[in-house]
Amino acid sequence: MPSTSKSHRSSAAEQAPDLSITADDEVHLHAAGYNESSEREVINSMARFRSSPLDFIREVSLHVSGTGWRSYDDVIGQPIFYNGFSENMKSMVLKNPMLVKKVRDLADWRVQVEAKEGLLGEEVMNGQARAGNSDKKRKRRIQIEESLLEVCETMTDNMICKMESKRFIRGAYYLATQLLTRAYHQGVHVSSEEVLRLRAVAAKAAKAKQAIIFLPCHRSHVDYVSLQIICYRLGLALPTVVAGDNLNFPVVGAFLQHAGAMWIRRSFGDDQLYQTLVQAYIDTLLQNGFNLECFVEGGRSRTGKLLPPKFGILSYMLDSIASGRVADAIICPVSTQYDKVIEVESYISELLGQPKPKENLKDFLSSSSILSLKLGRVDVRFHEPWSLRKFIDEQQGRFSRLPRQLDFKDQRARLLRTLGFKVLSDINDVSVVMPTALVGTVLLTLRGRGVGKSELIRRVEWLSERVRAQGGRVAHFAGLPTSVVVERALEVLGPGLVGLVPGLPEDTFYAVDRFQLSFYRNMTIHLFILQSLVSAALYTSVKQGGSPSQQRISFTALRDQVSFLSQLFRGEFIFPTEGLEQNLSKTLATLEMENIIKVTRDPNNSEIVEWVELSDQERAQGRENFDFYCFLIWPFIEAAWLGAISLLMLTPPVGRKAEDSWLPMKNVQDVAQVLGKTLYHQGDLSYFEAVNKETLKNTYQRFEEDGMILVAKSKDKKTPATIRLADEWLPSRDAKGCVKAEGPLWAFAERISISRREGKNRRDGATVQTRVLSLADRVGTELWEGGNMTATRDKEAESAAAKAKKRRGKTKLAVPASRL
Repeated sequence: MPSTSKSHRSSAAEQAPDLSITADDEVHLHAAGYNESSEREVINSMARFRSSPLDFIREVSLHVSGTGWRSYDDVIGQPIFYNGFSENMKSMVLKNPMLVKKVRDLADWRVQVEAKEGLLGEEVMNGQARAGNSDKKRKRRIQIEESLLEVCETMTDNMICKMESKRFIRGAYYLATQLLTRAYHQGVHVSSEEVLRLRAVAAKAAKAKQAIIFLPCHRSHVDYVSLQIICYRLGLALPTVVAGDNLNFPVVGAFLQHAGAMWIRRSFGDDQLYQTLVQAYIDTLLQNGFNLECFVEGGRSRTGKLLPPKFGILSYMLDSIASGRVADAIICPVSTQYDKVIEVESYISELLGQPKPKENLKDFLSSSSILSLKLGRVDVRFHEPWSLRKFIDEQQGRFSRLPRQLDFKDQRARLLRTLGFKVLSDINDVSVVMPTALVGTVLLTLRGRGVGKSELIRRVEWLSERVRAQGGRVAHFAGLPTSVVVERALEVLGPGLVGLVPGLPEDTFYAVDRFQLSFYRNMTIHLFILQSLVSAALYTSVKQGGSPSQQRISFTALRDQVSFLSQLFRGEFIFPTEGLEQNLSKTLATLEMENIIKVTRDPNNSEIVEWVELSDQERAQGRENFDFYCFLIWPFIEAAWLGAISLLMLTPPVGRKAEDSWLPMKNVQDVAQVLGKTLYHQGDLSYFEAVNKETLKNTYQRFEEDGMILVAKSKDKKTPATIRLADEWLPSRDAKGCVKAEGPLWAFAERISISRREGKNRRDGATVQTRVLSLADRVGTELWEGGNMTATRDKEAESAAAKAKKRRGKTKLAVPASRL
């Protein structure tokens, strides 16, 4: 396809017709998703037994008999629905040369161990060349190989998907469509342009016997259901879906396995046989051109934004191609967006520290009871597919041009990381911003308690324009007034999230559950992350008050703070790859063009920026645009500050040596959440969503990478990971035993704090300093009394300390040289 600019592609895609997938005999093509006729089609197309028993029976019979398109006969892809498919797949996996070799190697290793330990007889142990010794070894090796193959056969049977009955698939499609369109009453929508392109790519791949690897984002269990429905209805071969075996519970597990799920363990550990078996199965699927689906983020995002890529299964797919065992596969990044995500309430409970319940049939059925709610629609968007082989060749070509040649391990790690973040970037490129995300974002980026309806509509229109200007896409409005779109979004969000103040001259709305609404706000932040970081850096001067000239910031100071923040959030957000200087230059130009900032340049060289400040126009309109960008990033800045302040709890009590002071990681993070809740209710933390387990974990991960904390992890899963502060980050105590507000850790927290939202309780820095330090120290004392791990510290802790020391020699987060 000819290359086009992102904004042009976005505009073209937004104007392309939508296809709505319903339970009708036809796929509905319409100019946009939000129109009266399409909604009625989606709702009324579903025959209900009570209201129309004859139509209901007719629909069921058509699906059972496979009439028309329901037969699923003319499928683009490799044949999978035939008796014996599962057994054939098992046979191919078990004959995989890599698996056969691994079984032999493990058997040889075991025979050698048994011989060395004298379990095969004294003669064998001493290596005496008596007749019968080699025969005894051979028989034992065969016995072990047979045993291992039996284990492989059982594991393979439990793992592989078993899509071999078209009648079952037809029934599963009908059931899934009935359930999904009851929950999402406006249906599942795709872009006609993207679907036509995907079908063309699929047809070409099928001829070459190449697999399409669908890599969707993951926000809900509905993700894989919607993709399977789309593939079925549009005549594409259903992909095998990589799924965690936590969903493999009675009844539901077997159903999903026959509908396309392949079950894998959540953790492979050091099980070499299982690792090889997974690789063998993926090789077999790709070698035979069977489509595959894997969630690049691993688990579901509990925060609404994309999570960093997980490289587990992705590495197996990459190795299949890079090794040459598979010629090529086609990568297709997929974005799935919802007006409302069914599981959000449970996500909030988890983020606030409640343990994630184990999946079971009872919870599955109870969660399905909400499928009668009207949750709006699902929008699925497909990025232009691309060759994985071509990607690998291009990256390896770049590696060959580097000044320093990378070894195989470094090349593989860089290749995998680049692949993961490219897929996430592609997903962001095609993501559609839903009306609920627009409304939720507006409500959480206003200074007032509430907002009038007319102002809400105006800001939604403004935000829609900004999304498009950033190359993003907004869900189709079909020419409907924004007021109607806003009303529908408010209806879907419901009074539990957005409240209405009664008895006022104008309808006034306010955020009831800010934490839950933040899930929808986070669906837009990736579009504005650069503007948000620059605004947060500029805010360090704006918050000082005074005349406009006193609120400006030098370019050097701005750049340093943007660099610091981008380094701090490198695991939270996906930044453009052009580097700090280029990204900063473009962002300043954009903000200047929008008349949000005013830039003063060197009189002798217009390319050199000297000062940055708010424009007069932005001040005149109450800083609403500047504030919008700040409000987007402030909760994350708060969370990072909380993470830094919580490290003060790790200051060892008086008389205890730092090197012998380890605490359970889980305990520390749990107590950090309690500290955050306390700071929020006492007014020292502005955002309750900052008390977020997921963001806190990411923050601690960054601290570990930069050598601020040392983490010791045992190979034994029953032994908890332990944590302590690195020596150079340890705060000191005064004569009274209190933690001092000095040293690198306190300076680091203060560096974050200067970009935090100003609050009335924080204007007196000395008071806050005393209060926060005292609280952190007090909570830390209780933590030490309840969870000191000095007695259980092992050699792994020493190893962690040594590795962290090497990392600290390479990275200094407090004085970063980062790239956006």
